[in-house]
Amino acid sequence: MKIEAIKEQLEGALSKADKIAGKNQSLPVLSGFYMDARDNLLTIKATNLDLGISVSLPVKVLEPGIVVVPAHILSSFISSLSYDKNTSLQTKGQVLDIKTKTTKTSIKTLPSEEFPIIPEIGTDGVFSLPARDLIFGLRSVIYAAAVGSVKPELSSVLIKHEGEFLIFAATDSFRLAEKKIKVKKVPHFKQILIPQKNALEIIKIFDQGDEDISISIEEHQMALRSGGVYVTSRIIEGNFPDYRQIIPKEVNTTATVLKQDLINSLKTSLIFSDSFNQLSLRLAPKEKKFEMESKNSSIGESTQNIQVAAMEGKDIFISVNHRYFTDCFQSLITDSLSLSFSGEQKPIVVKGVGDQSFLYLVMPMNQS
Repeated sequence: MKIEAIKEQLEGALSKADKIAGKNQSLPVLSGFYMDARDNLLTIKATNLDLGISVSLPVKVLEPGIVVVPAHILSSFISSLSYDKNTSLQTKGQVLDIKTKTTKTSIKTLPSEEFPIIPEIGTDGVFSLPARDLIFGLRSVIYAAAVGSVKPELSSVLIKHEGEFLIFAATDSFRLAEKKIKVKKVPHFKQILIPQKNALEIIKIFDQGDEDISISIEEHQMALRSGGVYVTSRIIEGNFPDYRQIIPKEVNTTATVLKQDLINSLKTSLIFSDSFNQLSLRLAPKEKKFEMESKNSSIGESTQNIQVAAMEGKDIFISVNHRYFTDCFQSLITDSLSLSFSGEQKPIVVKGVGDQSFLYLVMPMNQS
C-alpha cells in the first residue's frame, strides 16, 4: 500500500475510528485500524466486536493495499503533526512508513487476515433523520441507563416510534428519562434497545454532524450511515420495562421554579450531603415555602429556601438521591420547570414548563 493523504482529513477519520478500537489481549488485532486503500479512497475500520466503524476518505492511491496498524499509536502520531499538511503512508513488509516534510516514522503492523469482518447491513426499510436529532434524543436520556446491570434491558437506551414521534427512554429502576423527537418519516422498526456503552460512542462519533443519519435494522444488529461514516451496533434482545405504568396518574402537590434557582441551591446543598447522597425536599404550599435540606453527621447541615413561581396542593416531605435528581437538568430546555408529587413514597415527576417533549421521573429514598 502506498498513499498520499491530507493530514487534517486523515486525522479526523482516525479520531472517529479510534473511539471504537478495542483492547483485547486474546485478540490483539482488535487494537488496530484495518486500512484498505483502493480507487483513490482509504477505508479505515475498527471494531471491539460489539460496535464496528468504517470511515472513508479521499486519498491519492499510488499502490492499492491493505494493512492493520496499532490504532492508538497511529492516531496519536498523526494528531501530533502540527505543521505538515500532506502525509505519505507506505507499507514495506511488516512495517508502515509515514513521511511528511519534517518527519519520517515507522510503525510495526498487525496481521490483517486476523481482523474480524464488520457486518454489512442492508438498506431495506432504511430510515433517516437529522444527526442532531438522534444525538439530542440519546443525550437526553442516556444518563438514566444502568451501568453494568445484570439486566441488559436496563443497561440500554430504548428507541421506538409512536405516531409522529421517535421516543427515547432509559431507566435503571431508580429514575427514568423519556424524550420525544418529532420525525417526518415513520421508521419501519417498532423498537430497538441499544447498549448504553454503544450509545455513548455513537454520540461521540456523530456529535458534530449536520447531515442526516440513515438507520437500518437487521436481526441483532443496527447500522448508521452518515457522511462517509458507517457504524454497526449490536442491539439487545429483551423487553424494556413498561415504564408508563409507574408514571403517577394523580398529583397531590406541584411547584414551578426557575431551573437556575434550583441548580444554585443544589450546589450549596451538595456540600453537606451524606454518603447516601440524600437530599430532602419540604414543600408547604399554603405558606409558599419550598425548602431543600441536606445533612452530614461529620460536617454539618444546610437548609436552602427556594423561590417558587407557583405552588399548590398538600404539604409534603420527601427525600431523593441528589445525583439522580440533578442529572435531568441537562435535558430541560426551558428556564422554568415543574415538579409534581403524588406522595412521600411515590416518584417525583420533573418537566420543563411548556415543554411536553421531555419527562423525568425519580424514585424517593427511604427517609432517615
